[in-house]
Amino acid sequence: MDRRTLIGIGAALALAAGAGAWAQDKPKDYTNRMNLEVDYIPSRPEVVEAMLKLANVKAGEKIYDLGCGDGRIVITAAKQYGLTGVGIDIDPDRVAQARENAKKAGVADRVKIEQGDVFKAQFADADVVALYLRRDYNQKLRPRLLEQLRPGTRIVSHEHDFGADWPPEKHLKVGNVDVFLWTVPAKK
Repeated sequence: MDRRTLIGIGAALALAAGAGAWAQDKPKDYTNRMNLEVDYIPSRPEVVEAMLKLANVKAGEKIYDLGCGDGRIVITAAKQYGLTGVGIDIDPDRVAQARENAKKAGVADRVKIEQGDVFKAQFADADVVALYLRRDYNQKLRPRLLEQLRPGTRIVSHEHDFGADWPPEKHLKVGNVDVFLWTVPAKK
């Protein structure tokens, strides 16, 4: 092997080691068996951390992850930051996986995973809402968010914003990934 190949292998191993326990838990099959409009693509651990830090989460708060996948955002929020959480996903396989992940992480008493449609979900008691959907879904969900959430509730999104008419308060890059933050404004 030449030097560049060895460096590439070393970098890949370091990246895999840095992914922590989630790398071992991620499913081998991301197939969209339900023909859902949003594919399941898990957020990397460093993106989850950035989302929670950008949202300035605090112990005792409640976080909702709409389209929670394997539950890593609400589980990390509960385990590392002392939040309670609710993850909502339409895919029963992801719901089962997220519930099992919460048990393995020892936070099943603080994390509830529900199977349901995020466009019909109730999340008015949230302090923080996390999203990793598509931009058009964010835009479709925006009226529900603004209707249900209290002023001051933080919304953090992996990769997708709400469009030009609601710019984020903060935007950061984690590698090549965008993370956005909004705060629900006062009601008019």
